[in-house]
Amino acid sequence: MKRGARSATTVVIQRAEIMTIYTKTGDKGTTALFGGKRVSKYDQQIKAYGNIDELSSFIGLVISKDIKDSDKEFLSAIQRNLYIAMSMLCSAPVNLDGVSAHVSEMEKYIDEQEKNLPELKKFILPQGTETSVWFHVLRTVCRRAERSVVGFLNNNSLIKTSQKNVVLEYLNRMSDLFFIMARKYNKGKEIVT
Repeated sequence: MKRGARSATTVVIQRAEIMTIYTKTGDKGTTALFGGKRVSKYDQQIKAYGNIDELSSFIGLVISKDIKDSDKEFLSAIQRNLYIAMSMLCSAPVNLDGVSAHVSEMEKYIDEQEKNLPELKKFILPQGTETSVWFHVLRTVCRRAERSVVGFLNNNSLIKTSQKNVVLEYLNRMSDLFFIMARKYNKGKEIVT
């Protein structure tokens, strides 16, 4: 064996010490919930928190755009709250007080921004600046997540009604927030129908 070359045994031992991202437990189309219960990856519960995960990823994309630092912080707070909501949807015990309180912060942001925007009398097409259009994408992805969460929660009696209400209110208000942010970042380039 050449100097510095590793034997197959050495490589295997070294690989065994490295934690891998793949577990192979989902190779047959199932995934684990909090507590270990396995369900189909097509289950309404998985779709619900999967759509929220997708929403959070799109929020991360928008954070990478040229937006105000205060808006980046606000969107990061939303991402953290979405992880709490996903945990609840995955059957983990969570405290939703912070998520509930953040609804008021979103409403305050919406009210403040609306004061600086022209009155709406027609529908807005999702066009204009790139950043504005990305907020419209967030709005529509949020609505899809909301629809899938409603579908799951309407058929689940194990989750408390108070928890259901918090998550649904949060998603509903968030899509309103993204609409206002789309208008804010369109810089007067709104196209109406």
